[in-house]
Amino acid sequence: MATTQPPTATPAPGDSYVQSFARGLQVIRSFSATAPRQTLSEVAVSTGLTRAGARRILLTLQTLGYVESDGKLFALTPRILDLGFAYLSSMPIWNRAEPVMETLAEQVQESCSAAVLEGTDIVYVMRVSTHKIMRISLGVGSRLPACCTSMGRLLLADLPEPVMRARLEAAPPEALTKHTVTDIDALVLKIAQVRRQRWCLVNQELEEGLISIAAPIVDRAGRMTAALNISGQANRTSAKVMQDTMLPALREAADQISRLL
Repeated sequence: MATTQPPTATPAPGDSYVQSFARGLQVIRSFSATAPRQTLSEVAVSTGLTRAGARRILLTLQTLGYVESDGKLFALTPRILDLGFAYLSSMPIWNRAEPVMETLAEQVQESCSAAVLEGTDIVYVMRVSTHKIMRISLGVGSRLPACCTSMGRLLLADLPEPVMRARLEAAPPEALTKHTVTDIDALVLKIAQVRRQRWCLVNQELEEGLISIAAPIVDRAGRMTAALNISGQANRTSAKVMQDTMLPALREAADQISRLL
């Protein structure tokens, strides 16, 4: 599934902006589940770089061990995970949160995840899976559109409304299922309700048959820093059952993790 990247303006090169470094990150981000191996030309096209520019960056990444090549196709190596784990290791909260999430997943017999907001996407920072409930594979670092996920809407609800609306307008929602809400005004109203109730349930808007419910993880100042969710199959757990029987346990787990901050 393709996900939207957060909109960014391109600053002018200067003392505060290293263009070559930015282009290197752009090349890394061009690799994905749908494009795990690419030719030089494909990388150049997907990043908007010249072939010569893309080649210099790919060869640099290859020398550093982040990219490998068979002479035609380029692919990321496992060493690229060092970049993501640098974030996780700098945030030991997630190591401490994992036992809480494991207990919750065992209690409700459903998968449990934590995510943060980045631009118009959520990024998974921890996941405890008990069932294979989605067609796509999710793990730490996976990205999904914030607008049609329970954690995403909850995190969007913590933003000032003009900022939240601007993010929705920057990446207009796509109809991923027949249930997906794509009208921005309707989404703003749903997110306003989420803001009032401090939890969010999304029923089959990301994927047919998938239902999830999320609660906030907050810091000492009460600022929402992440979201915790439970996700399951609609044919096994209805929205009402999830709200009535799982939301209290989810909220308690989110509160436990919040106290660790």
